[in-house]
Amino acid sequence: MIDTPEAAREKSGDTAIRTVLPRPGTPPPDKPAAPRHHRLRALDGLRLLAALMVAAYHYGGRGGEVTKAWGSSAELQFPTLHTLFAYGCLGVQVFFVISGFVICMSGWGRPLRSFFASRAARLLPAYWAAVILVTVVFALPAVAWSTVSPSDGLVNLTLLHEPLGADRVLGVDWTLWVEIRFYALFALCVVLPGATRQRVILFCACWTLAAVIAQAADEPLLDLTLMPEYAPFFIGGIGLYLVHRDRRDVYAWGIVVVSWLIGQHSAVQGLWRPPSPDAFANRSAFGIVLVVTLGFALVAAVALGWLRWADWRWLTVAGALTYPFYLVHEHLGWVVIEALHQELGVPSYATFLLTVVAMLVLARLLNRYVENTLTPRLRTALTRAR
Repeated sequence: MIDTPEAAREKSGDTAIRTVLPRPGTPPPDKPAAPRHHRLRALDGLRLLAALMVAAYHYGGRGGEVTKAWGSSAELQFPTLHTLFAYGCLGVQVFFVISGFVICMSGWGRPLRSFFASRAARLLPAYWAAVILVTVVFALPAVAWSTVSPSDGLVNLTLLHEPLGADRVLGVDWTLWVEIRFYALFALCVVLPGATRQRVILFCACWTLAAVIAQAADEPLLDLTLMPEYAPFFIGGIGLYLVHRDRRDVYAWGIVVVSWLIGQHSAVQGLWRPPSPDAFANRSAFGIVLVVTLGFALVAAVALGWLRWADWRWLTVAGALTYPFYLVHEHLGWVVIEALHQELGVPSYATFLLTVVAMLVLARLLNRYVENTLTPRLRTALTRAR
């Protein structure tokens, strides 16, 4: 379900926030003119917003392990806001829309080896560091949280532990397994033969139909491959990138609208439950549809250039912190919450804010000393490997 200064981001090769603007006299979309790049800093800000939504859900919008960190249910800690925090889990769907946009942009005109190197170098260094860090912290005698077995911990480093049935070191990394399957589908169907407007439209149409059939068939292998629950969000993001290339593209708008319609239905099916006094929080169908709609709308605003005015450099830093923050915020956040709230007696809302700040600081350190160091080296090594 995502580097510091701009120069460092360019050096790392992360194309997640660059847009292609054709020069005057633009030829047909399948054969674009030599591009010039303009940074989509608003997309950086949107990525961090989605990550903060997920953090709000993990800290104050659900039960489970975080109850132990607070010493009581988060419902008691945040009697008013816990209902709103419960919608924060939809930040994952917003991430997937952004990912569809970004992966289509970064894969367009790129050979398969370069695409693979870019994605692997983007995901792995911070992920490896987060797995090692959480494992070490949870193993400390003063930290009363259970760790996974050594065998499961090691297989976590492959990013393939989810299908292998191993326990997760990071609670959020199930979304990376979803992302990897999306990368594989896009690489095989679009990047390998070469991205064109027609091929991308065909990919979106075929995946949409196949995902609907998979859901109707209720066949585990089809569900695993085609991901009907999350496919409309990735496909919607791809459609929005086509809109970004040509806002008059009727097929692109059709992809976006159909994906939104299916996506909101999928989100309601997965996250809505009949109101119950025993539920932690009762999400309404309207609230779920509203959050999904706002996610699509914000990415659409970026695609159409309506947020180009949000060109502040600090948004670049915010975007660089998003991925490491997302990786470490949940489990290490429990440790910080318990230390601040139960041991030091810091009030709930102050603990919430201080924990978010602490995780952002940690994300900045991971970005500076891990990602900025290892990402370009790993990408270069994978690109040159034969």
